[in-house]
Amino acid sequence: QAIVDANYADLPEATRREIARVVGIGAVKYADLSQNRVNDYVFSWPKMLAMQGNTAPYLQYAYVRIRSIFRKGAESDRGALSVERKSVVLADAAEFDLAKFILRFPEAIELATEDYRPNFICSYLYDLAGKFSVFYERCPVLKADEPARSSRLLLCQLTAEVLRKGLDLLGIQTIEQM
Repeated sequence: QAIVDANYADLPEATRREIARVVGIGAVKYADLSQNRVNDYVFSWPKMLAMQGNTAPYLQYAYVRIRSIFRKGAESDRGALSVERKSVVLADAAEFDLAKFILRFPEAIELATEDYRPNFICSYLYDLAGKFSVFYERCPVLKADEPARSSRLLLCQLTAEVLRKGLDLLGIQTIEQM
């Protein structure tokens, strides 16, 4: 709670409390599930709550960043930003890498269920967030011209959906702001 209060003093108390609850519980669950169940690990709050690395807060923040793109887009478009599911134009290597990796989500789930190893889902989600970061740095989304803008928004939407579904499979909630 103290970390959230220090970094987000402008948010209402109830919102800060909810963020702290969701991130804290998610961090503990993810720290446990991200490890191979046959290996021991050291319980460490600083590692679990880190905003970088293979942690729930990092993945939750990646989700929040994507949702923020849609909020900003809706503001600039003066209304709800909608994305049609149509063909995707992959002009940049980062777009192609992200799209290809999104398609591997079912494979990660299958591996996790076959071997009873949820850490496969954790690794997949962490890699997905990394690929999204590269895409986001290299490919402007809201400032891009059509058809790149719509295509990139669709990639953002699909990434957010996979992050949300993957975290949900692990019993970890997502939040809209952080």
